[in-house]
Amino acid sequence: MTSIYSFSARTLGGEEVSLEQYRGKVLLIVNTASECGFTPQYAGLQKLYEAYAGRDFVVLGFPCNQFGKQEPGDATQIGSFCEKNFGVSFPMFEKIDVNGANAHPLYRYLTGEAPGLLGLEGIKWNFTKFLVARDGTVVKRYAPVTKPDAITGEIEKLL
Repeated sequence: MTSIYSFSARTLGGEEVSLEQYRGKVLLIVNTASECGFTPQYAGLQKLYEAYAGRDFVVLGFPCNQFGKQEPGDATQIGSFCEKNFGVSFPMFEKIDVNGANAHPLYRYLTGEAPGLLGLEGIKWNFTKFLVARDGTVVKRYAPVTKPDAITGEIEKLL
């Protein structure tokens, strides 16, 4: 596989969506959680989405419960929490695993394309971010501590 367009995922509403629909857009793909110290980053992600959506930029959120069980809710609870507390309107997907034998194929691809610190492929914590170019190639991986607004320069370059 040469790009993220080969993958699909289910939205919080249960609809299977091919990532092909995002071809030609710059993407920021993030594993999220509702009960994490980094959860306030939802606000920054939404701000990025609103600022650049008109220029073919999309944030894709993938809730994950693998780190400290910080995403215990079901799809309805996650969607309600994100909308009510942070005004999230960017696409959110069903809860997935990002590491291990049950890792979503998209995340296996992302971590293979952009290994973390010391070349380790696994995701270390919630709110790890992957910036993807318009052609579907993974450009860069950002640590959970990287705030969304710190990525604006890289996003601008790709737009």
